Amino acid sequence: MATKMITLRTAVTQLGLLLQKFPRSSMLNQNAVITRCMHFNYVPETPAKEFGETTRMNLFQSITSALDIALAKDSSAVLFGEDVAFGGVFRCSVGLKDKYGADRVFNSPLSEQGIVAFGIGIALTGATAIAEIQFADYIFPGFDQLRNEAAMYRYRSGNEFDCGRLTIRAPCSAVGHGSLYHSQSVEAFFAHCPGLKVVTPRGPVQAKGLLLACIRDNNPCIFLEPKILYRSAVEEVPVGDYMLPLSKAEVVLEGTDVTLIGWGTQVHVLKEVAGLAQQKLNVSCEVIDLRTVLPWDRDTIMQSVKKTGRVLISHEAPITMGFGAELAASIQQECFLHLEAPIERVCGYDTPFPHVYEVFYMPDKWRCIEAIKKLVSF
Repeated sequence: MATKMITLRTAVTQLGLLLQKFPRSSMLNQNAVITRCMHFNYVPETPAKEFGETTRMNLFQSITSALDIALAKDSSAVLFGEDVAFGGVFRCSVGLKDKYGADRVFNSPLSEQGIVAFGIGIALTGATAIAEIQFADYIFPGFDQLRNEAAMYRYRSGNEFDCGRLTIRAPCSAVGHGSLYHSQSVEAFFAHCPGLKVVTPRGPVQAKGLLLACIRDNNPCIFLEPKILYRSAVEEVPVGDYMLPLSKAEVVLEGTDVTLIGWGTQVHVLKEVAGLAQQKLNVSCEVIDLRTVLPWDRDTIMQSVKKTGRVLISHEAPITMGFGAELAASIQQECFLHLEAPIERVCGYDTPFPHVYEVFYMPDKWRCIEAIKKLVSF
């Protein structure tokens, strides 16, 4: 015991000496805290000038701004979910209860099925429902309501009734330390549900414009927010009201040799991959952000593939029956005679999302650059 205590005292002393070498201000550097778990470099984007005045926002602040505008301009709109009234676990609804009252911004019971069902009921009356599922990993108790009620209501009534103006928000994907129950990407489950729209933004400017478009769309929408971007993604965001088109992919970076397709966080990985490919392989990559997973933009994807002849699809979800499989099948059907190599997919593995092994699970830039090497050397 005495030996262990001496060893412990020695370790504490050494730690103290080590800490004295670093100023306290550098240890508390906010950027270092934000980026410590990131597997990508975030490069801010500039919004279109037509959207007007901008201010600096991170992603969760841009979400708050969109919710604020939606509540202000639509008196029927309500916002609800677990802990939403005090701002939510990611602070996306801070101050909205005080501004719009407890009858429009309120907490729900701890029941995802109840949250979705309540949202469907509100939307059926013609009002606007904005529901938050605290983590996308816990959306599955509400899957029955989303699949069998929200997605089908318009069809089953012959378009006489619908539950449009229903938006379900949910934080999703890897965050660096989320492990099994706080890291999942669930878009492929809902891409199999005709009647829903499934949207994932890549940054603050995109998040605000796409969320406002979802809230005002006449179909139920699932809006998946990559949680690692909440504080790490910072841009100049238009302060006013604007919308970005749903079901329209965006060519983020033009290229001639390989088409890289992703959505959400993975777009930033692919942008970095494109830079590496140009620098190290002299390969020009075209990067496309799908943005809307369902219904997806076939025209933009096919035009790019016919130009480049090579395709890499990358997403965090497991590879088997991930949405990349649908993209690959559609591309080979329509662009088969234009392809110069088999389509490559770099995705998560077919395992539960790991904790300490997350770095090996992620479809990072190194796995993607190896796939590009295969594409150009085929």
